[in-house]
Amino acid sequence: MENQKEWLEENHYLEHCLTIIDYKIKELLSKEKGFKENAVALKKTFWNDVRVNLDTAEDVDETFFAIKQQVELLSDSELAQQRAIRNVKVYERLQQSPYFARIDFLQNGHKEPFKIYIGVATLLDAKDENIVIYDWRAPISSMYYDYTPGDSSYETTAEEIHGEMLLKRQFIIKNGQLQSMFNTGLTIGDDLLLDILAQNANEHIRSIVATIQGEQNKIIRHINSRYLIVEGVAGSGKTAVALQRVAYLLYRYRNEMTADQILLITPNQLFNQYVHTVLPDLGEDNMQQLTFIEYAEKRLGRQFQLEYPYEQLEDLLTEKDDDLYLTKLNSISFKASLAYKQLLDQYISHLSKEGLLFKNIVFRGDRIITALEITEYFYSFPSTMSIPNRLQLVKEWLLQQLTKFERAERTKSWVEEATELLDKEDYSKSYSELLYEGRYTENSFDDFDQEQKKLARQLVKKHFKPLRNSVSQLKFVHIMGTYRQLFDLNSAIYNEMQHLMPDNWEDICEQTLPNLAKRLIAYEDAAPFLYLQDKIEGQQTNTMIRHVLIDEAQDYSPFQLTVLQHLFPKARMTILGDGHQTIHPHTFDNPSLLDPQLYGEHAEKMIITKSYRSTKQIIQLTAKILNNGSVVEAFNRNGPEPSITIVPNAVELIDQIIQSINNLSAKFETIAVICKTAAECSAVFEQLGDQIDIQLITHNTKQFKKGILLLPAYMAKGIEFDAVLIYNASAANYSRESERNYFYTACTRAMHELHIYSINKLTYFLQ
Repeated sequence: MENQKEWLEENHYLEHCLTIIDYKIKELLSKEKGFKENAVALKKTFWNDVRVNLDTAEDVDETFFAIKQQVELLSDSELAQQRAIRNVKVYERLQQSPYFARIDFLQNGHKEPFKIYIGVATLLDAKDENIVIYDWRAPISSMYYDYTPGDSSYETTAEEIHGEMLLKRQFIIKNGQLQSMFNTGLTIGDDLLLDILAQNANEHIRSIVATIQGEQNKIIRHINSRYLIVEGVAGSGKTAVALQRVAYLLYRYRNEMTADQILLITPNQLFNQYVHTVLPDLGEDNMQQLTFIEYAEKRLGRQFQLEYPYEQLEDLLTEKDDDLYLTKLNSISFKASLAYKQLLDQYISHLSKEGLLFKNIVFRGDRIITALEITEYFYSFPSTMSIPNRLQLVKEWLLQQLTKFERAERTKSWVEEATELLDKEDYSKSYSELLYEGRYTENSFDDFDQEQKKLARQLVKKHFKPLRNSVSQLKFVHIMGTYRQLFDLNSAIYNEMQHLMPDNWEDICEQTLPNLAKRLIAYEDAAPFLYLQDKIEGQQTNTMIRHVLIDEAQDYSPFQLTVLQHLFPKARMTILGDGHQTIHPHTFDNPSLLDPQLYGEHAEKMIITKSYRSTKQIIQLTAKILNNGSVVEAFNRNGPEPSITIVPNAVELIDQIIQSINNLSAKFETIAVICKTAAECSAVFEQLGDQIDIQLITHNTKQFKKGILLLPAYMAKGIEFDAVLIYNASAANYSRESERNYFYTACTRAMHELHIYSINKLTYFLQ
């Protein structure tokens, strides 16, 4: 009887909340309509409300302020409309499930307990006076994640509030209907978590607000350290925690920080799409997202060809020659290291005295200022002056020299010929530009000689404009040549800095020089090249970014971290990853970004050992792949045992894969066939494409849909699937110890079922 009474009371409260939500949605839609109509009206009458008068300076100012005022009114109306639409979406989400928990808290010194219902957003009553549902990020809500019934407390910005939690209740509400509720003494009840984890995978990551665990909550709300390092096993919810952390930071610092001041560094574009719905679902704008290679491409892509990280991986994963493999691996590893940064710092010190290379400045095929002249002028300044400051002085000198050359060029015969050959359209354009500049009037543009001089001036100015732009952008500095010079074994630099070079430096030079000669910057060279460029031309920084999150941090090198720290000097960082999923070769022999020693005394590290993604059976198998005694704690969710099938040839393997997919399709929405490389994926796609409806995922794929997917393991990082089929886990295919983590990463993508296939002998990772 007591249980039935509580059920009725909770149903009544749910109906009360839904009534308020309906009212709020109608109110917002009415306001949104008003804002929209106001914006339309402002656009229609924009110029009616502005008196344009340019007679005097005062009139110009008045006109400017009148236009500015109208623009601001229009902007305010459109922003209010967008805000209303965003809030409607939040309330529509609340309609489906207004809250997921309730705690009753008796504060010390009070007689009556507070009933605190917790959901994804705050809900006020119809009069906007009292809180009906608390946002999960509110200080008082933290008790739900941190305590069991009994003594409890929470921190406000001013003080710590103590008391007793009398009740902790969880709800499963779907489509506005209360389906179940249960009181719990656990941090988060297993029933609620099991209900969510048993669901099928989606093409977007889920919000975990309702099931945040105690250790995850500490990460989400952590604010003490500049660098927060989170190392979590596969499936521990690192990415989801990172996104909830962003939502929390935006809530806590809502008057100091906006979403566009937060940046998420991600592994690839596919991953970007996978995570982009979480913050909007929580009523927040999306943060900026960027891959490291995208940043490098913005800086270098127009001048050079860049190797993408997947190309580097493909190259190594498909390399059969062990000696060549080791040479490539060692070269990549050194260039990612802080030892290489030390070598570059020494090189930059050398360049401050000699050796910085410049380009000739050429006009119409003639060298008007030689590289030697620029070099002599640059090194005429004292070496104590920084290289960037000296380059600014060189730039000003070059612009002055160009002005002199420009004047002298006006009387050259080519100019006269060019002005005579101007067609009617070009002539009219030049004429209009001269009038626009205000130097000439229609009456002054009549005498033939005068006309020729004016056109000559205009023509030469246009021809010199690209040169001026190049000089202003410091293009006269030969960055590529200066970087390439470091690998010249015949240069004086080699003898001077040999003590900082590794034993295999000659092999590294052999690997590097052919690429640089083709203006190709290998992935391992991108961060050092940017570092050198910034040290020479002046550090590029972004002080607007207040917080940077690096996901899959185990695959970034110490050198890349250095570049990011210099780029975002005012930002705090959250660094998330799993050392067991290290797949990029530049991190194999270098300190991991998950190592607090890289950050000095401003870092704090938190570790999550419990995995929630996969069933207990899958976790037990994948933990054996690690072979190093690592602790991976499985959440208590059971499923079928993973299967291992050995076949004699590729034809039989394809038949087995098709049969398995047909069986799994009846149960699951997202099934992934994971190959070792993109090359292997292409070959498999040719055999499977005609027989089943399968999506081939490549580095160009921006988003995947539910269904059957075919992808290389490195494209699957950070993503989860209902069922995973590992294509050809043979001893021949996965033979190198350096591929153990790669194989582990592929297997840990599975939520419910894992099926491993091998042609002949199975990889020793599973023996």
